[in-house]
Amino acid sequence: MASPKPRIAFIGTGGTMASLGKGPRDIQDYSATGQVMDAATVLARLPELAEVADVFALSHRASISTHLGFVDWRSLARSCSQLEAAEPGLAGIVIGHGTSLMEETAYALSLTLKTSLPVVMVGAQRPASALSSDASMNLLNAVRLAACPEARGMGVLVLLNDEIHTARDVAKTSTWRLQAFRAPDFGALGHADGDRIAFYRRPLRRAAPDTEFDIRDLPALPRVDIAYSHADADGTAIRAFVAAGAQGIVSAGFPPGSGTPGETEALREALAEGVVVVQSSRAGSGRVIQGRRMAQEGMLAADNLTPQKARILLALALTVTRDPAEITRIFGTY
Repeated sequence: MASPKPRIAFIGTGGTMASLGKGPRDIQDYSATGQVMDAATVLARLPELAEVADVFALSHRASISTHLGFVDWRSLARSCSQLEAAEPGLAGIVIGHGTSLMEETAYALSLTLKTSLPVVMVGAQRPASALSSDASMNLLNAVRLAACPEARGMGVLVLLNDEIHTARDVAKTSTWRLQAFRAPDFGALGHADGDRIAFYRRPLRRAAPDTEFDIRDLPALPRVDIAYSHADADGTAIRAFVAAGAQGIVSAGFPPGSGTPGETEALREALAEGVVVVQSSRAGSGRVIQGRRMAQEGMLAADNLTPQKARILLALALTVTRDPAEITRIFGTY
């Protein structure tokens, strides 16, 4: 007697994989049609899913990912907890998501989910209506990954182009190419091959559900802004962020981690007003360390987190502490 197929929940939030363009050659301007399918419709277009799992749909608001943010992360965190409680036999959860903001949602959820189930984020670089769309194969592989017992305990995973990535390390590195998602410093965890899910390493940094952050009942995150360094930057943006009520600022500095004199002065002013400042790099790869200059200024180091991920971790850190030593510990832990 054949063993029962694993039961997988699919939460659809829209994005390219749920979008329909004006024709099979429309692989760039498809969002102009405004046609975004809900989760059940996405599943119905891929009957092959039934060969690998029993997949059911749960709809979130269907949108392009640039419209998503903290309110959606909180809703998804609640949904994942509710699914685990309501579905005792559930093997895993797949979240369909647009690629533009996927790395941020994935990291936020990997820091805040309170479920032991594997959670896999998946998207597509080409809409479902396009010739040679990657949407169907990505979704099929994401379901296979979520059903894989080895996927437990790694936090949120991201699956595109047959590659398995950890949420902390992955970044979208190309606007249109199918191999857009990369982990510049460390590479993929494994692959979704035709015969099996093949893992080759495990992440060491702490991830869900074993974290100190919980956003399920949080009304909002503390405001944290990113100041992007460029030649002749005079600190105007930093002062505007402070005036707008920023509790934290991430400086996306020149590699290996510094800004212009004007930015440095503005960050000193921000620190004097009690704003927490974390120094990252705009390079997209490599660590920023807290050397003597940064320590003297009172700035903290982002490790190798990209500015957008450092912003998420700093905002979550500020929900539990404002102690610089504790925030430094948090950046070394997650």
